[in-house]
Amino acid sequence: MVETRGLTHIALRVRDVERSFRFYRDVFGVVEVYRGEGFIQAQTPGSWDVLVFESAAGDEQGSGAVSHFGFRLLRPEDIDAAAAAVRAAGGTVTEQGEFVPGEPYVFFTDPDRNLVEIWYELPTPADPVAVPDPRGGMA
Repeated sequence: MVETRGLTHIALRVRDVERSFRFYRDVFGVVEVYRGEGFIQAQTPGSWDVLVFESAAGDEQGSGAVSHFGFRLLRPEDIDAAAAAVRAAGGTVTEQGEFVPGEPYVFFTDPDRNLVEIWYELPTPADPVAVPDPRGGMA
């Protein structure tokens, strides 16, 4: 078994890398960490995740074979603010509710029709435990 930090990045084919970056910046606060010809790499501060926005034309963008991807909330009471941020940034909320009591969710599409989920999940036995990072702080 190879130890990892879990799924840490996804590359999205999008029509407009700048527009997609702004959308995820406005909803999740991602920051640009690298830029190249036809792409922007962004990261959510305080996490290991990376979103890569790659330029694609026409029907090449969108979820394709990817059903959806998700962002896990720290607090369940933030779900309505998350849905509002999606709408304010130009996304379309497609469904909102609770999987089970105490686990709210919202599904939405971004400007390139990628289906994305924001949810809160009650703690599970597989959740990471904060450990000291050798560079300082907690990982």
